[in-house]
Amino acid sequence: MSRQRLSEPFEPIDADAVVHLAGLGRVRESFEDPLRYYSVNVGGTLNLLKALEGQRFLLASTAGVYRPSAVALTEESVREPSSPYAATKAAAEDLVAWAARSGRIGATTLRLFNVAGGGDTDTTRVITRAVAVAAGEVPGMEVYGDGTAVRDFVHVRDVATAFVVALEACAVGESAVYNVGATPASVREVLAAVAEVSGRSVDVTWRPAHPGEVRFQRADVSRLLALGWKPAHSSLDEIVRDQWLASAPGSGPGPSR
Repeated sequence: MSRQRLSEPFEPIDADAVVHLAGLGRVRESFEDPLRYYSVNVGGTLNLLKALEGQRFLLASTAGVYRPSAVALTEESVREPSSPYAATKAAAEDLVAWAARSGRIGATTLRLFNVAGGGDTDTTRVITRAVAVAAGEVPGMEVYGDGTAVRDFVHVRDVATAFVVALEACAVGESAVYNVGATPASVREVLAAVAEVSGRSVDVTWRPAHPGEVRFQRADVSRLLALGWKPAHSSLDEIVRDQWLASAPGSGPGPSR
């Protein structure tokens, strides 16, 4: 497929399957410009679906669609998007599920938790930011709260494998949803792992927690495991090490502490 804007109509697509990764993905930015996010993430998905007939379709969604919970989230957990970005992903999920129910496509939705490693450049993400601080690429980072909030991290390599496994299980006329996560870790554990791997301290400014901060977010991935998927690269150390090596080429891992 040639490069094309999601806002433009697509010609009919001749392919066995389509993996939809395009879109806008910054939570804070979505509050400032929700109309743009709906136009791209929902309208763009609609434009793409109009060009499909009989293909398998995989949508990359987000764990942000869920209502926060103190227990691991399953695919049946309540959806309650807390940002315009997450709301657009929930709407796109519904759109592709209804398209599958009509028999037009086969739909697979992957709700990605915190994808990391492999040279990510978005320093709004905690691992990417912490590594960039240790590498001297950015001056420091702010942490809101006491650093004990837990998130679920998964290496981008394991996400790529999940795409393949889930798409192979997809059939036209059916739709399925899968969580993709692997390793729960607190912000403090992330900072410690970055210091260990890089041999450098991470300059942190501690701020009061945001009201309503999600304290715990963990994926139940039983459904994806049942398809034969198994995360092979998602230990916190490996995620951080790969991000460090990609972000600070030539530096090499620092001394162990």
